[in-house]
Amino acid sequence: MASVPSLSASLQQRVSTALTAAVPSGEGADPLLRRSDRADFQANGVLGLAKRAKANPKELAAAVLEKLPTDELIAQVEVSGPGFLNITVADAAITTNLAKRLADDRLGVPEKPDPGITVIDYAQPNVAKEMHVGHLRSSVIGDAIVKILRFAGEKVIPRHHIGDWGTQFGMLVQYLLEHPHELDHTGNTAEDKPGSTADGESPSSRLNRVYKASRALFDSDEKFKERSRRRVVALQAGDPETLALWQRFVDESKIYFYSVYDKLDIQIVDEDIVGESGYNDMLAETCKLLEDSGVAVRSNGALCVFFDDIKGKDGEPVPLIVQKADGGYGYPATDLSAVRNRVTDLHASTLLYVVDVRQALHFRMVFETARRAGWLTDDVTVKHLPFGTVLGKDGKPFKTRAGTSVRLEDLLEEAVERATAVVREKGEKIGLSEEEIIANGTQVGIGAVKYADLSTSLGRDYVFDLDRMVSLHGDTSVYIQYAYARTRSIFRKAGADQHPVAHPELPLAPAERALGLHLDAFGDTLDEVAEVYEPHRLASYLYQLASLFTTFYEQCPVLTAEAGPAEVENRLFLCELTARTLHQGLALLGIRTPDRL
Repeated sequence: MASVPSLSASLQQRVSTALTAAVPSGEGADPLLRRSDRADFQANGVLGLAKRAKANPKELAAAVLEKLPTDELIAQVEVSGPGFLNITVADAAITTNLAKRLADDRLGVPEKPDPGITVIDYAQPNVAKEMHVGHLRSSVIGDAIVKILRFAGEKVIPRHHIGDWGTQFGMLVQYLLEHPHELDHTGNTAEDKPGSTADGESPSSRLNRVYKASRALFDSDEKFKERSRRRVVALQAGDPETLALWQRFVDESKIYFYSVYDKLDIQIVDEDIVGESGYNDMLAETCKLLEDSGVAVRSNGALCVFFDDIKGKDGEPVPLIVQKADGGYGYPATDLSAVRNRVTDLHASTLLYVVDVRQALHFRMVFETARRAGWLTDDVTVKHLPFGTVLGKDGKPFKTRAGTSVRLEDLLEEAVERATAVVREKGEKIGLSEEEIIANGTQVGIGAVKYADLSTSLGRDYVFDLDRMVSLHGDTSVYIQYAYARTRSIFRKAGADQHPVAHPELPLAPAERALGLHLDAFGDTLDEVAEVYEPHRLASYLYQLASLFTTFYEQCPVLTAEAGPAEVENRLFLCELTARTLHQGLALLGIRTPDRL
């Protein structure tokens, strides 16, 4: 595997050297190199350097131009405007660089030389409850970030902080104790990761039924309510019988979680699931450390952390309550214990939390408390990656007609159904079998849901519109998948003597140049995405790549190129690199690429 510097990186270095040669005092000046519609690249750094050196920008640009030789990389440089440098890259340099990328398993994208350890908290469903549309974004965004960081060479430890503790489990466990066969079934276990069990009832239906029945009894029977409250105390005290029944709910929920994530094409494994209960043994020590150090103080019996800049509407300080007055622990104690565990035991250098934007204040307070306590040092980066809400077409949070949250399984099934109809309409014309139509419909439907989420910047809300998501037109995963399938179609039609071969000696048509320059930016894009944790930048890159390939396909005949066999080979070479880049890019977003659509 060989790292291939991008043309942009190579130019950046050349222009930087020329800037220093023209103005020695400007050593290390940023050339501010950008893609341009007036040339391939434009360097805008001369203006800032001229201001600092009190020089005329145009004259300085001309001096830099003299120090910037035209060679195998640079075909032409012109000074424009108040001192911009418009740079055109040589056709041969584009083809040569792309050939190096195609020859590498990683498309020339380097791995980090000194990778850190990133612990990422995402996909946080609740035990004994159905997953709904609100769980979609954390799961999809978190999974993409994991894939992108691992591809970059980072060691990534996922943490699925499931809701598996709390007062509601007293009610559930007590109900199961009094109705011992409600969770019984034969067949699958949590390790089997099934979608349904041998008795015909799905895990979600079973859990939902038990939850509703226990809640109804809790609300109507005071004696059952009291027994449930005593059961909470027994659970928190570690009573073996209570813990065993609680574990049954956790195991049943895992069966359900695995089935949903299997449909979502996201891999979840047992060792990554460390829920709220996983930190129980640390809670008392966490509170003691905070109180002994003075970071937390007692206020009306509760252990609290106060902040000068966080106040309520009444002007009074809003504390982070680590321990309640009755001795119980809430989310802050668990999250602070998780920080201790992830930094001390897992040796994390970066902590990421892919959690709803509504939790922003909570995490701000938790992180500040951990810093005061010395658990988060300057050597540890911690970020809350807040995401917006999934909206319905009415612009309000996506709900059913009854006003309840949409079940995630229902949403995914409808997406697959809609996508399969689109695939069938196109697929029957190209001879897809029923098996291929169903398989491709699943990949397209799930990809459409993921892409709609991932192509939206994290903090923004977005409208869940399946008609738009599964469209073959516009910024959708289907459009990108179709571009990939088109590359495969070209190779199926190619003659036995037609192969992808790079020919740097050939001039490139405008559509070839545009496609080639964008292909060369794949590694730079991934670097940027891994740096800022924003998958929508990769989605945008892939959509633009598919658009440029479509233009290339329309303007540059591949198998019937007029200039002869060498041009055919060169265009097949561009097709092959496009295919591999689309495939790799979509894979990092957790989206599959059918060969035929």
